[in-house]
Amino acid sequence: MEFVFETTYDQRAISEMAKALRKTIRKKRNKRTHILGWLVILFAILISIPEKGEQFVVTGSAVLTWIVVLIMILVLIFEDKINGYIARKRMLKGTESVTVTFKEDGYVSTSPIGKSEWHYKNIQQIAETEEYFIFVFDQSHAQVYNKKGLVSGNIDDFRKFIAEKTGKEVQKIK
Repeated sequence: MEFVFETTYDQRAISEMAKALRKTIRKKRNKRTHILGWLVILFAILISIPEKGEQFVVTGSAVLTWIVVLIMILVLIFEDKINGYIARKRMLKGTESVTVTFKEDGYVSTSPIGKSEWHYKNIQQIAETEEYFIFVFDQSHAQVYNKKGLVSGNIDDFRKFIAEKTGKEVQKIK
């Protein structure tokens, strides 16, 4: 059986890939980072509140503290989009659009600048979102495949096929 996907690595696809990395292989580290981030935010808020009986005075350090708190909150909320943006800026020119053919013994990714062969054994985890399949290789490397770009085969058969070939369960993430 053969499956063919056509995928464009646009901002949405790469943000979904960043989310999949965060929710799979980086899950433990991400949880610690979030706890530390929210604790720092809480601490910054607490130190900027005046003690009982004191007047609230806007100082340069208070304004700076609130700006840092705002930036930290935005980063924690939009981390997948930020990570996706950075990853997209680091992509090689010409790799934004790929056609991938999945066969019994491996899969081949073809872009305007070249062709790469991949083995199923290198995939550490498989994630699935509403729109994409994401193959996770390590802490900072993954591939994303748009379900709407499936031009040969069907989604349910592909899900079974990839789970069988890799020996990994497909993890649904939101």
